[in-house]
Amino acid sequence: NNKAHKMPEIRPLSASLQRTANEELNEVPERLDADILALRTWLQQQPHLRSRSDDQFLVSFLRGCKFSLEKAKSKLDKYYTLRTQFPDFYTIRDVDSQRIRDILQIGVGLRLPIPLHEDGPRLIYVRPGCYPADKYSFEEIMCISHALNGLSIQFDDHAVVHGYVVLLDFSEYTAAHLLQMTPSVVKKMSRFAEDAMPVRDKGTHMIHTNAAFEMSFNLLRSAMSAKQQQRLSVHGSNLASLYEHVPQRYLPTHLGGEQGTIEQLKQDAWNTFMECQQYLREEANYGVDEKLRPGGRCNDYDSVFGVDGSFRKLDID
Repeated sequence: NNKAHKMPEIRPLSASLQRTANEELNEVPERLDADILALRTWLQQQPHLRSRSDDQFLVSFLRGCKFSLEKAKSKLDKYYTLRTQFPDFYTIRDVDSQRIRDILQIGVGLRLPIPLHEDGPRLIYVRPGCYPADKYSFEEIMCISHALNGLSIQFDDHAVVHGYVVLLDFSEYTAAHLLQMTPSVVKKMSRFAEDAMPVRDKGTHMIHTNAAFEMSFNLLRSAMSAKQQQRLSVHGSNLASLYEHVPQRYLPTHLGGEQGTIEQLKQDAWNTFMECQQYLREEANYGVDEKLRPGGRCNDYDSVFGVDGSFRKLDID
């Protein structure tokens, strides 16, 4: 079979990104096609799992798991398990929906064009208080965020190799926004980031925080792993301490940086969405069928997340 010796069909990395992939992610370029083949072969043997299997997608999971095949298998399975069990939270079900487009144009989460230190992590600027909380639910905001994160797995080498740094700007954040942050919602966010995303969290920096935020922060922290908690920094409205982590020029224009205005960043996000519509539509073809899972159902996140406002009794055999 002459296919076994084909070169992997993946975007070549810049010299600097390739060096990081080799040094920090255990990538061995000569072994890349064999590693991708091993993951694809495993996928084909999973009757319950319908997954993307192109080289670029699979190499992102391998890189995000530092080339541990076992870890990549586990993340891939959980990635599709969570998206299948809670599609409203993790996927855009109808790419053509006007409501989805309206939320996109509010621009809650905006990727910044220049990576940190030019060739480092992707910066994502998020404004959790900028959408009308009486009109949209936090789930609707998150489904778009998760869908766009899915695009970064496929298309953003800086995110895959270096991870991302999140800037959370709590200007305009109100009690109404806070009320949407139920314990179940918080668990869904932190569990997906930890169990399913092959893109590493390199830190979250919170600015312009207020009283409503303080409450939400304590709730957030309680649902996070110790490792996730260590990556959180709160800077209030004095941005000098932020600049030690993210120099000012890497911020959007209105914060004194060089990354563009909110309007430009929203336009970038819209353009990305329009360019990737077909990709987002195809996402509906992938997922898990628990009835076909070998050894019965084993990934039940329902019991992990519980039902909001009630404590479900756990059946212990």
